[in-house]
Amino acid sequence: MIGVLVPAHNEEALIGDCLRAILAAARSPALAGEPVEVVVALDSCSDATFDACAALGVRTLALDARCVGRARAAAADLLLQEGARWLASTDADSRVPTDWLAAQLACNADAFFGTVRVADWRDFAPRVRAAFLAGEHYTDDHPHVHGANLGVSAQAYRAVGGFPALPAHEDRGLRDALQRGGFLIARRANPAVITSARRDARARQGFGDYLLALEAAA
Repeated sequence: MIGVLVPAHNEEALIGDCLRAILAAARSPALAGEPVEVVVALDSCSDATFDACAALGVRTLALDARCVGRARAAAADLLLQEGARWLASTDADSRVPTDWLAAQLACNADAFFGTVRVADWRDFAPRVRAAFLAGEHYTDDHPHVHGANLGVSAQAYRAVGGFPALPAHEDRGLRDALQRGGFLIARRANPAVITSARRDARARQGFGDYLLALEAAA
């Protein structure tokens, strides 16, 4: 079984598109019918995120942490308990392509780190978009790590202790642990995940704050 984990804090407006994209990826013929389980970690949600997940038949678990690292880890632990051999991670404001899961598995590595692309820059001036693109490397063997586009084998995840309980950069923490452990990491430009460039980001010090820092510097 393949597990997909999504942390969410008050994401009623975007979680539906995120989950529909994941469910489409789960139906990829390249997976040869292997089951895919999706778990959304509802972290201190006070809106209708649960209802949006339930409407699509997607499982949820609730916690009150306001910590994306703990939310990802909680969803991962549940999926591992149910027998997931591979964990794929994305964000509630992101949309994965249909080959997302199949491509991760096809890398034949212990972990996969992909890239993200922003579809809508309406919240930022063109100079911010230019600054972002100047720092991105849309090539294989890129240096980036994004919680919105990564995957890891159950064996490697367990060996390094999983996502650290950090309010930000838990994806980097996992990467660093995998590197220290000598695990094989595939860094691929594609498949890329589409993510949002919103100002009201849910996780402080995450992608949204990175864009705000670029804006200030530009």
